[in-house]
Amino acid sequence: MALTHRLTLTGPDPTDPEDFPSNSLGVIFPDDVTNQHGDADHGLLYTSPHLPQPIPIALADIQLESDRVLWSHCLWNSSLLLAELIEAGTLGLAEGGDHGIPWDGRFAPPLKGFDVSGRSVMELGAGTALPSIMAGLLGAKKVVVTDYPAPAVLKTLKANVAASVNKEFAPAGRFAVEEVLAGAHGWGELDTPLALENKHAIDRVIAADCLWMPWQHENLRQSVSWFLGQGEDARAWVVAGFHTTRDAMRTFFEKEALAAVGLEVEHMWERDCDGQDREWAWDRGIEDVSLRKRWLAVGVLKRLRKPAGEGEEGL
Repeated sequence: MALTHRLTLTGPDPTDPEDFPSNSLGVIFPDDVTNQHGDADHGLLYTSPHLPQPIPIALADIQLESDRVLWSHCLWNSSLLLAELIEAGTLGLAEGGDHGIPWDGRFAPPLKGFDVSGRSVMELGAGTALPSIMAGLLGAKKVVVTDYPAPAVLKTLKANVAASVNKEFAPAGRFAVEEVLAGAHGWGELDTPLALENKHAIDRVIAADCLWMPWQHENLRQSVSWFLGQGEDARAWVVAGFHTTRDAMRTFFEKEALAAVGLEVEHMWERDCDGQDREWAWDRGIEDVSLRKRWLAVGVLKRLRKPAGEGEEGL
């Protein structure tokens, strides 16, 4: 089933003639997919068969061009996939079927690895915060939701979290969150109160569609390592699309760069918007843009364990 099947657009019907061609691209070009969803005039409803009611998602009303170019005011397909992975792993859903999730064990790790029950979760570059909301509804004990310090983005992020991380949106018996925080974090800025209070304190650090700016990869790696716990079980989940090219996003996962902050890749694979899995590839040659946009990379990171006597790694 298509990744976007859970989304419903809310708000007024489009009236601007320029809206109609853009809203019809999927009909005109069947291989094309929409990577981002919603705008300030049209919110979204996210409906899951495992939640008692749909989750309303508001989109930030961005006025400054400097904020607009960072695209935090849209819901991205990477967030949809990460939310589904959290849901499937935490609820122990069967693989495949109407209420499961397609899964190819040749490429992807066991679904149960995405369980957030009783764990602390922090999202970096959260935007609309859908994966964080899902974690908060399904049994995470602590949820920290962050994005860069733009007032409009933070206002909407906080409103989405406050409106939806509540017991009435959660499956019966699952809601267990004890603390929910939402605030600003610029990647690599590690001297703020939020950063200092959560150093190595998070069981699951998550990020969706944060890799399209290669000049920010080093800062993002630093933040992931800073917040990620130091236990054997600590993991970071990073999901990103290829819509800005594979070259732009893949350098985040360079082995030496991750090792420099004490991290390594545990699992990595690719999934398309219809649930097909395939092996991760560093290079697939020339990729047609309409086909490339259909695919997402999923990376699971863990602490790099150095041999005894080599000292403490990372930040």
